[in-house]
Amino acid sequence: MSLLKPTVLIADDHPLVAEGLRQLLESDFAVLGTVGDGDELISQARSLRPEIILLDAVIPPQNGFSTARRLKEQVPNSRIVFVTMLEEPTHVSEAFRVGAKGYVLKQALSSDLIKAVQAVLRNERYLSPGIMGEVRESVEFPWTKPGGFTNQLTERQKQVLQLLSRGDSTKMIAQTLQISQKTVLFHKTSIFKKIGLRSPSDLTKFALTQGLTSLGTTRRTSQERP
Repeated sequence: MSLLKPTVLIADDHPLVAEGLRQLLESDFAVLGTVGDGDELISQARSLRPEIILLDAVIPPQNGFSTARRLKEQVPNSRIVFVTMLEEPTHVSEAFRVGAKGYVLKQALSSDLIKAVQAVLRNERYLSPGIMGEVRESVEFPWTKPGGFTNQLTERQKQVLQLLSRGDSTKMIAQTLQISQKTVLFHKTSIFKKIGLRSPSDLTKFALTQGLTSLGTTRRTSQERP
């Protein structure tokens, strides 16, 4: 039985966060180093061949999801664990679509990180318990929602979301798009199911991140839930 510690490579563009991850892990794992961007991570991973790669979802130069795709092509035996603040359903689903084995929220590092790495080393998937149940289910039991959650909306769904995010009522959206209110409600429900969000405020934040609206065009009005 080998006494060597499992090897870990850390990728986070915030040095203090990377150092915190190192300190949490170094008693149980061999931390091979820390890197601050995706290109350096690819280079180091190809050279060091770590068993585990801890990857931030918003690491430059593109993002952690694009970097993970490259890692799976170039170092397929390294197992990826996302360590991130992002807990939206679309981000969690995307992480596993691009090949991650674990997803840990930075809000729960002290309780979750070592458990996550140990689980992934046992060839198990790991999601922070703080991730909402419906999202966990779609990842752990993908037949319940084969595609997971996604931000790939149809053009009509984008139009409806854009109007919803600025506070338009169902009636106003129907008039603007020249469709029935029933059709607006159908699209609204479909959008919620597709991206896995539940509240109007979450929809507005999602629309902002997708560039479908801006802070200047959103307005505070009452909105119906789906």
